Amino acid sequence: MGLVWFLGWFYLLATASSFVEKENEAVALGPRVNQSGGVVQMTIHHVHGPGSSLAPQPPVSFSAVLAWDDARVKTLNSRLTRKDTRFPKSVLTKKDIRFPKSVSVPLNPGASIGSGNYYVKVGLGSPARYYSMIVDTGSSLSWLQCKPCVVYCHVQADPLFDPSASKTYKSLSCTSSQCSSLVDATLNNPLCETSSNVCVYTASYGDSSYSMGYLSQDLLTVAPSQTLPGFVYGCGQDSEGLFGRAAGILGLGRNKLSMLGQVSSKFGYAFSYCLPTRGGGGFLSIGKASLAGSAYKFTPMTTDPGNPSLYFLRLTAITVGGRALGVAAAQYRVPTIIDSGTVITRLPMSVYTPFQQAFVKIMSSKYARAPGFSILDTCFKGNLKDMQSVPEVRLIFQGGADLNLRPVNVLLQVDEGLTCLAFAGNNGVAIIGNHQQQTFKVAHDISTARIGFATGGCN
Repeated sequence: MGLVWFLGWFYLLATASSFVEKENEAVALGPRVNQSGGVVQMTIHHVHGPGSSLAPQPPVSFSAVLAWDDARVKTLNSRLTRKDTRFPKSVLTKKDIRFPKSVSVPLNPGASIGSGNYYVKVGLGSPARYYSMIVDTGSSLSWLQCKPCVVYCHVQADPLFDPSASKTYKSLSCTSSQCSSLVDATLNNPLCETSSNVCVYTASYGDSSYSMGYLSQDLLTVAPSQTLPGFVYGCGQDSEGLFGRAAGILGLGRNKLSMLGQVSSKFGYAFSYCLPTRGGGGFLSIGKASLAGSAYKFTPMTTDPGNPSLYFLRLTAITVGGRALGVAAAQYRVPTIIDSGTVITRLPMSVYTPFQQAFVKIMSSKYARAPGFSILDTCFKGNLKDMQSVPEVRLIFQGGADLNLRPVNVLLQVDEGLTCLAFAGNNGVAIIGNHQQQTFKVAHDISTARIGFATGGCN
């Protein structure tokens, strides 16, 4: 990144103490939210769905979506295989900072953390203004882009958040407990701007994307009558990477600084969601009571000491057309996470290869093979809506919980007349992607360490 990048951050940190409070009476229209019995339920939108306020202009190709997905998987692989993806220590631990009068900062965005697939609207500040935030179970610290945005902010659908317009905004000091907690939440050490004693966060990703800014507190509004004072988040001044048109990321990881961790004392340490297809609507429900009323089948939520904020579970078997794969049980015993931000499910090659072979054996008797597409190596000629003889795929987890996947969860139409198996191989790590989760109700009950699945769609 070089000297110019460092100078840009010198200038950024010098402005940390310049925010002043002023009143702004204009209040933006909030999202439609249902709330009852200690549960907040928000509408969750597919970024590429009809009417999406975050839909890229012009629309992105499936090749681009899959390339972003591959970049995200590389990030997760790096975390799970203990490779160091943190920001360079020379940046993170620098204490003696000098400030130039002006800077010129080059833009070198990373590949992407995946421009995100699902988003909700949340309010921030007093008075509240609402922002489209990517929902990410693989992240802990929430952040959004903020004025004055002294280094770089990508184009977003909503106006930039202005801390000086919020009566409840507060930056957090370098000696605050929240600043110390950034190491666990972001896997990066915090910076300190010593002249104003402001804590600076770094949320970095394995593909060189990152967000940096001031660690802050403000009033979070998740529903018109449900607020959280003192919500801790990152007020971004430099967002490098392809984050789509979202204002930022809403972290739902298993960490006390995540949005979930901060509201858990009020609603309970649990949440559920139903991820919609591109043509439908879904929901995100926060609170222990959100798990009631659905016939969930639960599997134990496991923990990786090296990545305690991610949601792990144990995949024990896969069936294709009602038949189990000829795979030894030991081959399934790899780190397996369930993730809202990864599109395509990844399987270790020792499982993926026999799975792909079993699927092709059934499908090829009905549909002609086609060349692979991007990361998808198993494709067929035809449109998904016309494929009536797709074998059922069942993902079975420890304790008997399962996902009985329909054709729309198994296949992905990537072009006119071209449909591909929505699974891919991976090196030693398994990830249950959001395409396989679509239209299922998925529960994360952190308080009792279990993950549940239920049918019934996103109604």
